[in-house]
Amino acid sequence: MADNVVHLTKETAIAGEGPTVLTVVPDPAPARPLPLWVRSGRAIRHAVTHEHTKTGGRAVVRHGLYVVGGARIVTRRAWDGRTTARYERYMRAAEAAGNMDQAAEWEERAARFREARHRRRMDLLHSPVDAARSALVGTGMGIGGLVALGIVLAIANKDVTDVVTPLMAVIEFINLMVTIVQVVWGPLVSVGPFLALLALWAVGSKQHAAPAWVMPANVRSSEGEPITPSIVVKALRDLGVPALRSAIKEMGDAGASMLGPIRIAGCGVEVDVTLPSGVTTAEVQKRRRKLAENLTRHEHEVFITIPEAARTVRLWVADSGALDQPIGPSPLVTDETMTADYTKGRAPWGQDLRGDAASLSVFQRHLLITGLSNQGKTAALRALALWLALDRSVEFWMGDLKGAGDWKMFDGVATRLIQGPTDDHVIQVTEMVEDGVEEMNRRLQAPPGTAFPALIIVVDEAQVAFMCPVKDEQKRPYGGSSSTSRYFMAARKIHNQGRAVNVLLWQGTQDPTDQNLPKLVREGAHTRASLALGTEAQAVMALGEKAVNGGAAPHLLRPGLDKGTLVVASDGIEVPKGQSSITVRTHYISTDDAKVIAARAKALRDGVTTLHLIERGEDRDPLADVADVIGDAPRLFTQDVLKRLASLGEDAYGKWSFIDLKRVLDGTGAEPYKSDGRMVVARERVLRALANRDTDGSASAES
Repeated sequence: MADNVVHLTKETAIAGEGPTVLTVVPDPAPARPLPLWVRSGRAIRHAVTHEHTKTGGRAVVRHGLYVVGGARIVTRRAWDGRTTARYERYMRAAEAAGNMDQAAEWEERAARFREARHRRRMDLLHSPVDAARSALVGTGMGIGGLVALGIVLAIANKDVTDVVTPLMAVIEFINLMVTIVQVVWGPLVSVGPFLALLALWAVGSKQHAAPAWVMPANVRSSEGEPITPSIVVKALRDLGVPALRSAIKEMGDAGASMLGPIRIAGCGVEVDVTLPSGVTTAEVQKRRRKLAENLTRHEHEVFITIPEAARTVRLWVADSGALDQPIGPSPLVTDETMTADYTKGRAPWGQDLRGDAASLSVFQRHLLITGLSNQGKTAALRALALWLALDRSVEFWMGDLKGAGDWKMFDGVATRLIQGPTDDHVIQVTEMVEDGVEEMNRRLQAPPGTAFPALIIVVDEAQVAFMCPVKDEQKRPYGGSSSTSRYFMAARKIHNQGRAVNVLLWQGTQDPTDQNLPKLVREGAHTRASLALGTEAQAVMALGEKAVNGGAAPHLLRPGLDKGTLVVASDGIEVPKGQSSITVRTHYISTDDAKVIAARAKALRDGVTTLHLIERGEDRDPLADVADVIGDAPRLFTQDVLKRLASLGEDAYGKWSFIDLKRVLDGTGAEPYKSDGRMVVARERVLRALANRDTDGSASAES
């Protein structure tokens, strides 16, 4: 046991039935070393696959290919300079673009080039004779001149040998030049090829004439490089459209004639591309991702739209990473003196891709905003309402079918504010929209020329209303899209005629389908805006087929990353000429900032009392309702009291007149009285009358 290590293990006997046992465990046999050939193979594999080896190998291949690429570039330049190949390419490019005048001009230039080249070649045929004649004449004159110079020197120095001194000096100089050439020629012949290779390498290196896989990482990752004509043409050539690639190959200017000027446009650049015959704009549009990658950009950084010009696409390419940077705060937040004008004003909504301010006119325009959940729909819709609330003449009726408090700050601004996701809330919102139809009809029947203030009916999360399964007593569904669906029909009626009398419907929905956003409703909106969506079919639902065919692509926005970015189709916003939509990055207004803006709106209004429920067919307490509609105002005109009572309960107060109001208040101590020539009702008197009535009621009950 000398070769074993003794391991002691203690096994305790159960209940004293046995002694402690010591066992001896032998050491396991040592592992045998791997064969030499295995270890050598692993070492070689590690050396070959090591990153340093790969980098070195790429460097060797890269610099070798620089020489080859440089030789190709120099050869092509020389060929273009000696032949008419360049002019022929330009002619083919002009013909491909349909510009026959330019093609004829290049043909004329090529003819002039051939004529000049012919003259040069004919001159070369006669040049040896002319050169020999010139050499004989020049040599004779040169020797004569040198001899004359020598004679002058001989006379001056009185030495006859000076006659040949200038001639001998020239001969010695020529001998020196021959000696220098003999000394330099050998090394020059040896070094010359290396200098030529170095020159070719320099040309290839400057032009990056090597495949991308051998380039260093900083060159290979060209993300963010400036957009140049050559980059755009190369991206189009490699787009995978055979007709486009062939046309670019045949163009003499390598496709540059397709491009308009590259213009700086906000945080990117814009260029119009005239496609050659046989290539449609749709073929380019559906390859947006590949085009973006060819331009060393992400897909969301390239937008393709269709301008007015035929067979043309407009490319907007963002600076790398620019769209991931937030835009500045809303003017509603920074300018506390800002007010709104429903008729002539424009809401400061955000910025377009050029970085210019994007403002929206809401005058007599129904509005629809849709998108996936949690993409900024409510914030975008609320921003418009906050701006318009700064026009004190505008009245709001609001239904928030999410009920998370996103619209709570409009308490005291909106006349009606219903918040909640239940079927009861859907019923109340539906009845609110139906009241909007009645108000619209009342206005339509008013005398011609009557001016009406704007009534904005806002329904956020409208898909909840369309999907509500509840039916009323007559078995009419509140949701759905049939001719008996109450919400659907009310929305349709307002869409049909509401704008004429300034009764407008603003809706926000999410994840649109034919079921939760019927076709007739979505097409009734004058302003249609969409955040990120899941499919192109949803984009068509949100914006319409024309906008999507024209390049609108909300389905290509990045959910979660492009929050607040809207694609807008509307005549209320300035859209680039020839386009049917515009992409807007909206200003985000936080809930706290929204409360501050809403407080400014409240200060412009005279004590608006917000109704949170619509009660119908119930026993009313007229005196309590009068106190409720007066709200916090010290007094209220009797006409305004009657209007608010009608809004509170159409069935109970819709037909009330001043006589009915006076009848209720007579004998209570809260009778209407004149103030500045107009009849008013005082809040303090109504509250005192209520308190006295309750006290009298309690005393009667006790007795």
